[in-house]
Amino acid sequence: MNSSVDKQSSADRDAFMRERVSMYSNNKLKLGLFGANCSSGRSVTTVPERWSGSWKDCLALAQTAEEAGIEFMLPIGRWKGYGGETDYQGTTLETVTWAAGLLAKTKKITVFGTVHAPMIHPVIAAKEFVTADHIGEGRFGLNIVVGWNEDEFDMFGLEQRDHERRYDYATEWLHAIKMMWSCEEQFDFPGEFLKLKDIRAKPKPYNGTRPFIMNAAVSDTGRAFAIANCDGLFCSATYGKFEVAAEQVRDVKAKARAAGRDIDLFTTGVITCRPTAKEAEEYHRHCIIDNADWGAVDHILSMRKITPETHPDYIALRKHAANGMGGLTLIGDPDKIANDLAMLSATGFAGVAISLMNYGTDFPYFRQEVLPRLAKMGLREEIKS
Repeated sequence: MNSSVDKQSSADRDAFMRERVSMYSNNKLKLGLFGANCSSGRSVTTVPERWSGSWKDCLALAQTAEEAGIEFMLPIGRWKGYGGETDYQGTTLETVTWAAGLLAKTKKITVFGTVHAPMIHPVIAAKEFVTADHIGEGRFGLNIVVGWNEDEFDMFGLEQRDHERRYDYATEWLHAIKMMWSCEEQFDFPGEFLKLKDIRAKPKPYNGTRPFIMNAAVSDTGRAFAIANCDGLFCSATYGKFEVAAEQVRDVKAKARAAGRDIDLFTTGVITCRPTAKEAEEYHRHCIIDNADWGAVDHILSMRKITPETHPDYIALRKHAANGMGGLTLIGDPDKIANDLAMLSATGFAGVAISLMNYGTDFPYFRQEVLPRLAKMGLREEIKS
């Protein structure tokens, strides 16, 4: 084959991979919608207008989000609900088939599958990911998780490994998948955890590249895994302590550069936006305090070994868990929400995955009021209605 053609082909692949990593967007601050595949989304509330998580509502949301220029949809990998009055997140759509369906019905938005590495065999996983990737013509993303919920591991008849070994397994699992995505010849994979023989995997991911790979990690071990293997890493941010998050961003990116890699950092935000600060605060309290599903909240915390006996600040932790089980709580009018998101961008985050109490009713207001403000700040392109 002509060498100039080879070089051009390689250049094309590199350019397409850059487009994948940028999620086909030039926006300085990328935005995604997080948790829409689960009943109640990320709000542990009993209010009747809480999010359904149904396929019909998810599809409508994805198409509306795409029209608004939102870069990605990120699901939660959930197999078992948390009980309580609502059986919080008890009704969920499996994330890879969910992604494939959304990709078939959209044209621009990146859709992730959130996958527990220990629960899905890598030969099956690699094929599923490639299938979704071809459906979306290069818009499938992989959010890899190692799992923490013992109830779910029991469902699969699996024992959770200790923290360090979880990432050892995930590294091997992902390495095997990347080989299936790239090796043209049949091969063996004689790993410590996985002993695979005569592997053959066709087709390869769309356009000769691979999906965007995301991970969320807090521990040093988890972050080292992400730096070595992923394109994006979710990290936490605390309101009023953005300088701590900024240092975290700088540290991770410096370690990635030292390893000859580049990685973007993202965070999560749980947003309540109303025309006035008073309305936003009142509605947040109505949903998350006055009508929280406290049975589900207490179960979630107990699974993490958080009880009134072990944590003197249990009441504060309980309120935080009711509001999305983590993530930065952003409450206010459109100006405040836009300013808070701008602050996260200034901190160094490439994007924010946002959750809303009811995506179907709350996102149109966010689109109408917050996105134009972000465009005026130069953080996003203006989308004409």
